[in-house]
Amino acid sequence: MSTRPLRKLLPLALALAVAPAAAGEYSRTVFFGDSLTDSGHFRSQIPASARPFTGKFTTNPALVWSEYLARYYGTDATTAVEGGDNYAQGGSRAAVPNGPADSTLTQVNAYLAASGGRADADALYTVWTGANDLFAIASGAPVESTIATAIGGTVQAVGALDAAGARYILVPSLPDMGMTPDAIAAGPIGQATLTALATNYNQALYGALGQAGYKVIPLDTFSLLREIAASPSTYGFTNVTGTACQPPGASSLTCTPASYVSPDAGQTYLFADGVHPSGAAHEMLGQYALSVLEGPRLAAVIPYSATVTGRSRADQVATHVRGQAPAGTRWWGGLRADHQRYGHGELYDGIAPAALFGMDWSNGNGLVAGGFAAYGRMDADFGGDRGGFTQADTTLGAFAGWYGERAWVNGQVSYTRLDVDVDREVRIGPAVRRHSGSADGDATAVGLSSGYQFGNGALRHGPVASLLWQQVELDGWTEGNASSSALILPDQSRDSLVGSLGWQLSYDAGGFAPYARATWDREFEDEAGQATARLQSLPGMSYAVPGLGMDDSYGTVVLGARFDLFGLKADLGARSTFERSGGSDAGLFLGLGGSF
Repeated sequence: MSTRPLRKLLPLALALAVAPAAAGEYSRTVFFGDSLTDSGHFRSQIPASARPFTGKFTTNPALVWSEYLARYYGTDATTAVEGGDNYAQGGSRAAVPNGPADSTLTQVNAYLAASGGRADADALYTVWTGANDLFAIASGAPVESTIATAIGGTVQAVGALDAAGARYILVPSLPDMGMTPDAIAAGPIGQATLTALATNYNQALYGALGQAGYKVIPLDTFSLLREIAASPSTYGFTNVTGTACQPPGASSLTCTPASYVSPDAGQTYLFADGVHPSGAAHEMLGQYALSVLEGPRLAAVIPYSATVTGRSRADQVATHVRGQAPAGTRWWGGLRADHQRYGHGELYDGIAPAALFGMDWSNGNGLVAGGFAAYGRMDADFGGDRGGFTQADTTLGAFAGWYGERAWVNGQVSYTRLDVDVDREVRIGPAVRRHSGSADGDATAVGLSSGYQFGNGALRHGPVASLLWQQVELDGWTEGNASSSALILPDQSRDSLVGSLGWQLSYDAGGFAPYARATWDREFEDEAGQATARLQSLPGMSYAVPGLGMDDSYGTVVLGARFDLFGLKADLGARSTFERSGGSDAGLFLGLGGSF
């Protein structure tokens, strides 16, 4: 799907310098839970000489999944005892204390107390707890009351964050605890018991959260780790039943490379000790979490891209007539090669070639009317090796305008049919999952443009103004390759109303007329604040993440020249739209026209 060779041909040098990209979609990442998320809460209790290599429940000194997630968003996952945003503590239970570890509910209350009772609405929160409650059951605690207390405490923790203003709360499921080395050592009955406990716990937890009205972001870690264990070589593992750290039975908290079973055990073993994932497995958990968080935003790119293409097409139609036309019928057409690049290429980056053909009739006194048809195709990559999409657009439209000696005004209306194919790629360690899908859609556009020219000689200049309304409707789709990372995407609708105001100038040198136009453009429609999806493995839970956050103001510069070419009227130039946050739509265009 690569389009890099063609991109090099585009007039990127025309794009104006812009400010650095805005911050990521989350202001902070705050974590609560147990040893699966703990980034070093008990490090201070380990001898100083060993601290650089120990302190987390994994194949130290590897990162845990929360640290991978925070690194991606440029936030913090340092343990709270060291001043960071990770409150998770190894051994924590959902609602009751467990030895030196605070309960997860206590951690949440401590965070809210420190923040004055308010939760940052732009932060991402994680509540992953309950595993130690199931271990308590395996050790003899009563089943029903223990599970009820744990689920009640988790719901209460989520509720406290929600009431304090949190909008994005990640709640992973418990892994299949029956597949851990400790469970295997307990025998088939012990394995089956833990698997059943985790299964029932997950169902009850998500059911209780839904019944309470909390819309959380789920992670199906239960299915993910089962998928990895079912095909270990696909994910680079040679052992999914034993422990990377020795001696057997020792906690991974003090595990170092010197105590690995083999030098590469941190990468080739699924488990560090009897219950905790290795460093490689934690990285995969982080990658999986990112795919769930970013997937809906990638889908939201597609209708946005359609509006960008629509702006470029509408500009080509609005400017194809220059001055008063002689009476009669004429034809006109054009080719366009646009390069859309947003989020500094980290959101999407693609080429959109297009062709347009139209016919006009003029009464010779300034009135012009006609119709046009267009076809284009966007071929884009999602940033960061996350796949991409193709979007074909077929357009029919009508045009009318009046052109006086100095002033002019025109309008257009069009309908576009969209055909979209999406290939979203999810990297889990060395494996790449491709989730493909297709969707249909349509777009309606209505535009109005006007201008005035000062000057009597070869140099003309004056103000220009335009207004373009677009509405894009895109059907939802269900991704292929069903698994824990596959999504169900809903129908999407995007409205756009862009007003433009600027100045243009031209110089008629006799047979060759260069021109320039610069406008300030403003989007008046509010962008959807969130993007939504569902996991196929947990289809009952719709979740929301932040929307694209595109700029609502940007600038456009057009440079070109009109001239005669083999008896035809030609218009050759370049157009560049740029945003402060690192977005641009730059391209070349060529228009030709003649009379019958």
